[in-house]
Amino acid sequence: MTSKVDTTDIKIGEQVKFTVTVEADSTAQVIFPEGQTFSPLETVEAFATDTTRKNDRMTLQKIYALTQFDSGAYKLPTQRIEINGKGFFTDSAMVNVANVAVDTLAQKMYDIKPLMEVQKSRSELWMWVLGILLGLAVIGGLLYWFVFRKKPLSEEEKVALLPAYDRALLELKRLENSKYLIQDEYKQYYSELTDIVRLYLEEDVHVSAMESTTDELIGKLEMLRDAGELKLEDDTLKQFKRILQTADLVKFAKSRPESSIAQNDRNAIEEIVTKTHDALPEPTLEELMEQEEYKEEQAHKQQRRKIIIAAAAVIGFLLIATGIAVNQYGFAPVKDSVFGHPTKTLLEGEWIASTYGYPPISLETPKVLKRQKREIPPEQKANINELQVFRYESADGLFSISAVSTLLSQDTEPDYEKSIDAFVKNMESRGAKNIITKDEEFTTVTGVKGVKVYGSAKFAVTDSKEPVQGKYSLLLFGGKGFQQQVMLTWRDGDTYAEQIVERILNTVEVKTEV
Repeated sequence: MTSKVDTTDIKIGEQVKFTVTVEADSTAQVIFPEGQTFSPLETVEAFATDTTRKNDRMTLQKIYALTQFDSGAYKLPTQRIEINGKGFFTDSAMVNVANVAVDTLAQKMYDIKPLMEVQKSRSELWMWVLGILLGLAVIGGLLYWFVFRKKPLSEEEKVALLPAYDRALLELKRLENSKYLIQDEYKQYYSELTDIVRLYLEEDVHVSAMESTTDELIGKLEMLRDAGELKLEDDTLKQFKRILQTADLVKFAKSRPESSIAQNDRNAIEEIVTKTHDALPEPTLEELMEQEEYKEEQAHKQQRRKIIIAAAAVIGFLLIATGIAVNQYGFAPVKDSVFGHPTKTLLEGEWIASTYGYPPISLETPKVLKRQKREIPPEQKANINELQVFRYESADGLFSISAVSTLLSQDTEPDYEKSIDAFVKNMESRGAKNIITKDEEFTTVTGVKGVKVYGSAKFAVTDSKEPVQGKYSLLLFGGKGFQQQVMLTWRDGDTYAEQIVERILNTVEVKTEV
């Protein structure tokens, strides 16, 4: 295994090509390092492995593009190459990163231009207006299509809207063309035959025919005839009674009449329906108007029923879905999912793994930490050579993440006690009260040990006149000549923030050597 760099001197932002070549048996398993393993240099790209085979041997070549955005001399650390489970280490190298020289004499320098007043763009407002109009159009279209539109009627619905007399004749015609008699289904045949005539009598003659026995139904028709409301002959009623009795025998006594008799009974029922229709008195004008008003009222009721059913369905669906969600996840998560929660959005968003400062601090965060301009306090200038601060702070100012790398003036171990005191004083200067402090040993995933300081306090926040109860956590690492800090603050009782903090603490990585 061999390794080399194409250059050891670059300018800020330029790249170093680090090449690792491995020659091994063709069956060997070779694993190259992946990710940000070249700190303090940053990995720009790991190119695909180039493989060359010759007989039973193979040559693997892996190239990494590395860079650095701060000037100085950096040590490219050794890398572990695993071959068949055994580790082999590359050579280390020093890389010098030089500043880009800026010639301020060869070009003119100009003052900063004054601010220019521009008209406020209304494009965003129009986007909102168009979005709302589009939403209203979609909702209106759905309401029209599913609620207010007159849907084309099916054949069954068209038949149902026919007058009772026409519907009865149509059903009798269908029964005549059916295959019941061919298939010896007499029970079904007579059941439909009697149902057709009974339903007609209920609708046109207004007698309760469907639930009446044969004798009861004939008795009701005779009473109407005797009262002069239905002009039917005795022979017609006797014939009707005979057909009903035959139907009863077929349905309940499994009687089986001749096919010709069954056909004659259908013809007789059609004649009875026609005679009954002709025997009914003509409706008066008042009755016709009442019928029209009744139809209109029914149409309005049906329309209102559609709207109520649609609204009830939507509300019912929302209530059921909400109930299931609350039962499954709890009330607070459902409420936060519907109405939103700042730290929940951070937790469920896309996280970023990055390295900050030098000595480098690697960690995963929901937002990128931005470099802050911090002046070294006058009383600490003698002890601190360089201070690099990276920070993210939420809108309310309570949830925050900070990463601080400090280069000391002397090649000595950092004083954690002084750092803790300075951290507490900084919180007090920002309005924190009732600060409770605890400390314990903290170990990263790779085994680097440090100090964890944690506790609670009442923090001053932007949108609240009263201090808000919160929590904090401070990680301290370091070695000769440097110190690293990771600081977190969040609102007490915020379960999403607790999960964010736990995930961040599980991803913290630091270097123990400069």
